[in-house]
Amino acid sequence: MSLQTPERARQQMRIYKRIPIALTIALLFSSAPNPAQAIYVFTKFSFSGSGYGHGVGMSQIGARAMALSGESATAILNYYYTGTSVETTTDTQILRINIGHLLTSAKIKSDSAGAAFNLYAGDISETGSATSILNYPSKTSLNVNLNGSQISISTTRGTKTTQIAVGPAFTLRWSGTRYQEGPPAVLSVTTNGVVNRYRHGQMQFKVVKDKLLGQRLEIINSVRLQDEYLWGISEVPSSWPQAALQAQAIASRTYAIAKAVRIRSACDCHLYGSISDQTFAGYSKEGEPRFGEIWKAAVNSTAGQIITFAGLPITAYFSSSSGGITETSEHAWGTATPYTQSVLDTASVDVKSNPRFATWTREIPHSVIAAAFALSDVVALEVLSLNPAGTVAMIQATSSAGKTSVLRGETFRSRSKLPSAWFSILK
Repeated sequence: MSLQTPERARQQMRIYKRIPIALTIALLFSSAPNPAQAIYVFTKFSFSGSGYGHGVGMSQIGARAMALSGESATAILNYYYTGTSVETTTDTQILRINIGHLLTSAKIKSDSAGAAFNLYAGDISETGSATSILNYPSKTSLNVNLNGSQISISTTRGTKTTQIAVGPAFTLRWSGTRYQEGPPAVLSVTTNGVVNRYRHGQMQFKVVKDKLLGQRLEIINSVRLQDEYLWGISEVPSSWPQAALQAQAIASRTYAIAKAVRIRSACDCHLYGSISDQTFAGYSKEGEPRFGEIWKAAVNSTAGQIITFAGLPITAYFSSSSGGITETSEHAWGTATPYTQSVLDTASVDVKSNPRFATWTREIPHSVIAAAFALSDVVALEVLSLNPAGTVAMIQATSSAGKTSVLRGETFRSRSKLPSAWFSILK
């Protein structure tokens, strides 16, 4: 570190005296070559708010509170979805659930005693049949790796790894399912260091082209809606009151039916198994000690039940909690639906009912805020307007170059990872 001369210090002080005091502190700690051109950029922004999630449709915290007060699942659903009915339909269809998105590799293994596995080349349909290219026992790892525009398959047993095949798509089936007799198997699927367990259906591995990342690996679990899929939905704790679990089961079944009208090319699936749609944890949910059976009972007791408006299944949006009143789909995303009207949701802002998110504060790094607005930096944030439910309608960011960018509150909430759009900016 070089020492400043007295003359250099006097020159800097004369510069600082001509600059507003708000910038002087920033300049004193700036490493910019020319202090007179330095601009203070925050390292983080602070927020306070209430609720968790988009707040549209059913509030899960609110549903739990209603169940504890003695309300039925139907009463809960009729309250949060205005003007709807609960009807019964067929729910035996097979859904393609994406359980691994934009991957470069994955590992599948089962320690289930006596289980057997068959691997097929290609994407075999639910009712399709083919000759397997590999039969292998449990305690063998199936390694699935992206190799350019192809998938490379190998197995590892003990210390020995064997290359099996290369191709654009493969299908995996195992014993104890409708495809294959034998002892049931539970598969551990490792993606990006995270392990989830699956028990039902079959799996496909397929290459899909992403606009930004290029070729990527997708993993799809094909499962039956009525039980195999719904048993694995992990949206609320299985220890909750039965009426709340039943309301969640009906909402999840309805959401799946409404969304499963086409296969999406981006994931080669009907639904994502994540919060992009609803969380599907597979056997990790239904296999929970003691509580897994409670959740399965809630699903089974509502078999075929869905929420309808004017005789058609609704898109049954739900989220953890709100800021005391639920939001409409119009104000959250710009598309109005008649059954997502704002209703009071006082349990969400009750600390006893919602201890983690009745109120919250967050500090978000400057880099995250700048990326949310697609700006190089952000020196000012301003809430421009609020929606009737109290969520932020529009928020504006200003860069050091004077460029501004405006986002919907819900879009900003999602990109910045804030718990909800019921927030204010702390000065």
